[in-house]
Amino acid sequence: MLSLAGVTVRFGDRKAPRTALDAVDLEIAEHEIVCVLGPSGSGKSTLLRVVAGLQDVDGGRVSLDGADQAGVPVHRRGVGLMFQDHQLFPQRDVGGNVAFGLRMRGVSRDEQARRVEELLDLVGLPGARGRAVSSLSGGEQQRVALARALAPRPRLLMLDEPLGQLDRSLRERLVVELRGLFGRLGTTVLAVTHDQGEAFALADRVVVMRDGRIAQTGTPLEVWQRPASAFVARFLGFDNVVPATVSGAFADTPWGRISVPAGSAQGAVTLLVRPGGVRLSPAPDPAAGLRCTVEARTFRGSRVVVVLRPDAVPVPVPLPLLEAECDVREAPLEGAEVGVTFAVEDVMVLAPAG
Repeated sequence: MLSLAGVTVRFGDRKAPRTALDAVDLEIAEHEIVCVLGPSGSGKSTLLRVVAGLQDVDGGRVSLDGADQAGVPVHRRGVGLMFQDHQLFPQRDVGGNVAFGLRMRGVSRDEQARRVEELLDLVGLPGARGRAVSSLSGGEQQRVALARALAPRPRLLMLDEPLGQLDRSLRERLVVELRGLFGRLGTTVLAVTHDQGEAFALADRVVVMRDGRIAQTGTPLEVWQRPASAFVARFLGFDNVVPATVSGAFADTPWGRISVPAGSAQGAVTLLVRPGGVRLSPAPDPAAGLRCTVEARTFRGSRVVVVLRPDAVPVPVPLPLLEAECDVREAPLEGAEVGVTFAVEDVMVLAPAG
């Protein structure tokens, strides 16, 4: 349905332009939900604006259903937009907001009324047609904005940080509802967000961006299980990332010699050890693994993330900290000394170092 080929956008002075999108290629299939994920300045919002027709390109091509969109204005692209700040019309009631796009397209009043009631039921706001938008909670306003974007039956729905202003518990509930709703409607969705939890819960496919380029694309499971680079791994929240040298079945790392999976790339690499693969033992035997001291503990639901400071002896330089993930009942206390070994199934060779 949507195809971007070599799309490039530059801002600023011609002598010293800043490249916001750098020859981006991306395709989205009909009925697919794609979330573009990345830190501030990665180009994800610029990409959304390009597809919507709100931003001109300096190179490349945007196509919808095979038709080049060069020169096609926003209102003729057949896309729906939903912004982080809702952008509802305060002078109109809920029904007036939802029906806005339908009125602009000359839809009859009877059809407007029918569609508004249908959509308010769909987004969980039955009977809210006559309410003032100022009387709505943040979550309710978000639902009205979604209903308004869906009303004209867009061939592509685009979401810009759709849940960014809501509290975490409400975001987590709404993202599940949104995925179910889009699945029932068969909506094609392109969303941008900096929240990885939101993206992974909503998307069929995740696109991670860095400095105007696509760093990785894949299903949420693929990206989470096999980050393509140290950047992606760190962006996803993995901190156990270090340079290493692989020789045969082992890697020499700042934490000592670690087993690596069969078939791993050899030579200078970047190594990731998932926190769940950092195995702890009490009262460490110096011969049984890396000796560490528990520096901090962070509770995350039923799990505890433990920050470990490795013993630098006999090397008199600080070693990188380690994160381990433990069951609440098994997590050692701060200040405890533990031994550390590494489970090979949670060790990943990401890419050449540097």
